[in-house]
Amino acid sequence: MYRQATTRLLRSVKSQAFSTSAEVPATAQGVTDFLEKWKKNVPNTDPPATPSSYMKTRPSTPSTIPSKLTINLALPYSTALSTKEVDMIIVPATTGQMGVLPGHVATIAELKPGIMSVHEGNDVTKYFISSGFAFIHGNSYTDIVAVEAVPIDQIDPAAVQKGLAEFNQKLSSASTDLEKAEAQIGVDVHSALNGALTG
Repeated sequence: MYRQATTRLLRSVKSQAFSTSAEVPATAQGVTDFLEKWKKNVPNTDPPATPSSYMKTRPSTPSTIPSKLTINLALPYSTALSTKEVDMIIVPATTGQMGVLPGHVATIAELKPGIMSVHEGNDVTKYFISSGFAFIHGNSYTDIVAVEAVPIDQIDPAAVQKGLAEFNQKLSSASTDLEKAEAQIGVDVHSALNGALTG
């Protein structure tokens, strides 16, 4: 049955012109239609926020590299930093620690649990980030969209140790794949928290 459906789909694709340069039009009317449908079908809930809803209109890429990097740190429930000008940030990307300076090449990086350092002259502010994405624009703007971000000095080391012990116990006694996955996520986050606090 699936083989027949796949064969029919491939025949229909072969008969149509295929182009990799086709773009999906993102129009204001499409956004308006989506919001109207959302309000009609889900009247008591705000529409979902997307990374673009946290971003203001970006200026074009400058011809010279600016002296400062402008960052935004958006969380699901608030904006921790908004258009803050800094010298550099270091984010915990899944590929390793990544430093971002003014004029950085445009990049999207997935974040893992770890420390994000915000450097302003000699001052360094550190945040623990649980996960998210960094959107680095070519015009020296960087948007960090994180699930959770907390200044390091607001984290209780005793609570981290207790949480790590609890999740390690859950991991060792987990009987289903779902329980193991949930416990492993807890261990990873608490291990990263512990590492951030101790060193």
